[in-house]
Amino acid sequence: MDLQTTIYIFVFASFALYIGIAFWARAGSTSEFYAAGGNIGPRMNGMATAADWMSAASFISMAGLISNMGYGGALFLMGWTGGYVLLAMLLAPYLRKFGKFTVPQFIGDRFYSKGASTVAVVCLLVASLTYIIGQMTGVGVAFSRFLGVSSDMGIYIGMAIVFAYAVFGGMKGITYTQVAQYIVLILAYTVPAIFISLQLTGNPLPQLGLGSNFVGTDVSLLVKLDQVVTDLGFGKYTTSMPGSMLNMFMYTLSLMIGTAGLPHVIMRFFTVKTVKDARSSAGWALIFIAILYTTAPAVGAMAKLNLHATVNTAVKTGGDLYAPEASILATERPDWMKRWEKTGLLKFEDKNGDGRIQYYNDKTKSDAVKAKADAAGWKGNELTVNADIIVLANPEIALLPNWVIALVAAGGLAAALSTAAGLLMAISAAVSHDLVKNVFAPDISEKGELMAGKISMAVAILIAGYLGLNPPGFAAGTVALAFGIAASSLFPAIMMGIFSKKMNKEGAMAGMLAGLFVTLFYVFAHKGLFFIKGTEYVNLIGGPNSFFGITPEAIGAVGAMVNFLVAFIVDKMTKEPPEHIQAMVEAVRIPRGSKAVDGAH
Repeated sequence: MDLQTTIYIFVFASFALYIGIAFWARAGSTSEFYAAGGNIGPRMNGMATAADWMSAASFISMAGLISNMGYGGALFLMGWTGGYVLLAMLLAPYLRKFGKFTVPQFIGDRFYSKGASTVAVVCLLVASLTYIIGQMTGVGVAFSRFLGVSSDMGIYIGMAIVFAYAVFGGMKGITYTQVAQYIVLILAYTVPAIFISLQLTGNPLPQLGLGSNFVGTDVSLLVKLDQVVTDLGFGKYTTSMPGSMLNMFMYTLSLMIGTAGLPHVIMRFFTVKTVKDARSSAGWALIFIAILYTTAPAVGAMAKLNLHATVNTAVKTGGDLYAPEASILATERPDWMKRWEKTGLLKFEDKNGDGRIQYYNDKTKSDAVKAKADAAGWKGNELTVNADIIVLANPEIALLPNWVIALVAAGGLAAALSTAAGLLMAISAAVSHDLVKNVFAPDISEKGELMAGKISMAVAILIAGYLGLNPPGFAAGTVALAFGIAASSLFPAIMMGIFSKKMNKEGAMAGMLAGLFVTLFYVFAHKGLFFIKGTEYVNLIGGPNSFFGITPEAIGAVGAMVNFLVAFIVDKMTKEPPEHIQAMVEAVRIPRGSKAVDGAH
């Protein structure tokens, strides 16, 4: 069976599975629509949480980022997994005891203010819509390569699939669908990694293969990779770090507290029966996530080595990487390169007209590298590889069987669709429950609220699709901004709501708005988007990364600090919360029991 037919079978079989599960588990009440009735077991919820969390960014982009960044890519592993430790220890059990559907509802009730709830809804929508851009982009990338359609058409198909199981199934249907999606995506990620680890090191476990010797030599795989990339002018794979140590710390912290503050992740802990189950769910989620996250460094390193070995045959033989005959002829480039060229994510340009492909770092500051390239007649790097294709193209680069390539296609789509559904659920709940039910129509019937939830979900899908088709320049290509927004606005408010019984509504609202403003200001000002002097943009912050070398992706941690500071200052200047609110906080902080998840005020 040819490759394209195999891909069609795997992908459409997975779609049929998701839609069938959603039809079987469709929601019949608001409790099922928002919180799956609160009856999901901890293991199943942990698996669904893992699928909800492991988005297109985790499945498609993370290993690519690690492949490009080397050691510095560890900040994604530490930040994203560390966030779940915070969730398990500081947030999940207390929010579950509170017994409400959504994060804005908790903030609204805890800070006894519809205004606070509305501010939280705004922060949630900004974070979720920013995050969902990456998911829809990932859907477009996967479809354009594997189904032979344009990326725009891929987004339309993805919208239709999510609509089919999210609108009718609600959180109940999404939960069971995400369990299936986790199984698909984890098999799609680990099976190729096992094959490639065996090829390169003889060790079937990628986690161990990363530290094993390169097959047929007494040199470790990482040492071999370091030799190759440094000889070609790239930074040393095992020690390279983006920016300063401070920036790496702030970036990691932003991802960590952003993870703990993302509403679509927090909502998953409202679907279990007890506080104990909420803690257990977080533990199981960490285990399920760790399977992929401990595999990602091996996937990134092995894919990078295979990519260089494909273009430069001397990588495997240990010969001169700059010898004219070491680089492959463009006419003999493998079929996988030709397939990915059609997507625009891999590009080849024969700059010196020798008919061969030179892949090296022509921006290197090393005189030795420049001298070797000039001596070989090279006129610059001729191959551009987008980091997003590393995982998806990995089995093709390694010449694995067609069924493995098809499995990866289904896994990539499962990852993007599962997180998109979770984000859409959070958006829908915020609009229908926190705005319609809480603010505009408090007397709406349960049937009416359920219909409002489904309509808001459908509208959210249309907006998400539009943003995927027309991504804003400030957010395209990164989900780090979404984590920064959640870190700077929602996480501090939730923390203060649980652990500071004296924090009042004025402090909480001022903190959320200040944190959100600082984060967005830095991101936009960093791009020079505020004022125009003559015909040129004026960068209000003095140039790129001007605040102690901190990048926009890492500014969320600073925004969180501003949030806490402003909240406590305003709190000291205003009236403390009513006694019954303080008593409620005391009760929530002792999570020995839990209320039924009914969302009632």
